[in-house]
Amino acid sequence: MPARKRAAKSAKKKDTTAHLGFEAKLWLAADKLRNNMDAAEYKHVVLGLIFLKYISDSFEAHHAKLLAGEGDYAGADPEDPDEYKAENIFWVPQEARWSHLQARAKLPSIGKDVDDAMDAIERDNPRLKGALNKNYGRADLDKHRLGELIDLIGSIELKEEAGKSKDILGRVFEYFLTQFASAEGKNGGQFYTPSCVVRLLVEMLAPYKGRIYDPACGSGGMFVQSEKFVESHGGKLGDISIYGQESNPTTRRLAIMNLALRGIEADFGKEYADTFRAPQHPDLRADYVLANPPFNDSDWHRKDDGVRWKFGVPPKGNANFAWVQHFIHHLAPQGMAGFVLANGSMSSNQSGEGEIRKAIIEADLVDCMVALPGQLFYSTQIPVCLWFLARNKNDGKRRDRRNEILFIDARKMGSMVSRVNRELTDEDIAKITDTYHAWRGDPLPENLKLKTENSGVAYSDVPGFCFSATTEQIASHGHVLTPGRYVGAADVEDDGEPFEEKMPRLVAELNAQFAESAKLEHAIKANLRGLGYGG
Repeated sequence: MPARKRAAKSAKKKDTTAHLGFEAKLWLAADKLRNNMDAAEYKHVVLGLIFLKYISDSFEAHHAKLLAGEGDYAGADPEDPDEYKAENIFWVPQEARWSHLQARAKLPSIGKDVDDAMDAIERDNPRLKGALNKNYGRADLDKHRLGELIDLIGSIELKEEAGKSKDILGRVFEYFLTQFASAEGKNGGQFYTPSCVVRLLVEMLAPYKGRIYDPACGSGGMFVQSEKFVESHGGKLGDISIYGQESNPTTRRLAIMNLALRGIEADFGKEYADTFRAPQHPDLRADYVLANPPFNDSDWHRKDDGVRWKFGVPPKGNANFAWVQHFIHHLAPQGMAGFVLANGSMSSNQSGEGEIRKAIIEADLVDCMVALPGQLFYSTQIPVCLWFLARNKNDGKRRDRRNEILFIDARKMGSMVSRVNRELTDEDIAKITDTYHAWRGDPLPENLKLKTENSGVAYSDVPGFCFSATTEQIASHGHVLTPGRYVGAADVEDDGEPFEEKMPRLVAELNAQFAESAKLEHAIKANLRGLGYGG
């Protein structure tokens, strides 16, 4: 059977949610081999090899099927590139196959061998042209450690027939991205948005089908999570079309690898480029915009008569409202946007920002505002928020939300996962998401299991957490969009104890604590005198 006919019959791989126990150990081992190399450079060495291992494993698994020649593959040529392209598998020439490289891992020429492999893969797979790191032959890269790293990555045993190859290496890739972002600190934010924040954005927007756009896409995490969302809710790869842009050339390579590793096709434009200076998708009208643009960027290119500035020319010293208006400009008539911005965007009146925000509110484009807890990002400790915009708040599919905005205060949510970083838990994400969907009146998909006790129930304001405000109420607050202004304080649960009984009890407890404090102070002073200190 010809390859092009068999392509339509390729079975959907079953996703696995099994916990991987080796990511941390693999990271520690790989990090030990880093030696004195900077994390920003080392990530391209490691992630490039993980990608090479993935495409080689996928190739070898299909190669074995073609060699066996059973069923649909009877008479197939295992060295015909079209047999692989028809199954959305990258063709890997002999000199780039992992088995060939691992056999040469101990040779002094291994750096050049890997560079040659990357060149060969790009040559035979136009989708990957310019995406792979080809700097393994550099003089300052220890070839002995490179060989050890190849052996380490080669130790990941994968069986394609178990349907886990893409999933396992994809998760290893994602785990390593996380660790490199942490290691790089502030610079890590250029390519990585914390997965809990991406999940929250994606689950609130629920992008089942259509065009998704991220004009500051980093390593492509928004797109990966969107595809995961679609598949987990019964959709399939390809239900969404992906458009991205990235100004950093090395980060753009990460994005291409990150998506290709999962078999996701995307249009990243012709080249890496600044979104304001050279937009790669000028005519795109997206169904969903998902983004985490640079916060408070003062070094951006502004064209004063740009078509995007419908609500006011953004100040040269801060690109926040340039990004907001860029997102609006690229939304389709029924489009929705969800993005991260610094908290200042909700209240700033500097350089005309307040007037731009007012105009956007009066155009009834703001759907929801979420205040997030601090310490979520590796790149910054400044507090951030989520904006959600909707072109049409009365689309007939949901509740008529015209002239209303939902405010959610999630600042007290999340759990510390290290001394300096916090993450939103699954329960946190579900609570915020369910509140938003209930407020919008979203129809629940038939195959969506209710995640929390609030899923699918009618919306109601919750003091200290959420409040649905009218545009008139927001105008009375000077068009400030900070959730804390609207949600109020949380209700304190009544314990049933009458005030006339509680107050004397609390006073008695306080006096007892004062007395105990005096005793401790007396004992400490006595001990100090015994040591020759004090009067």
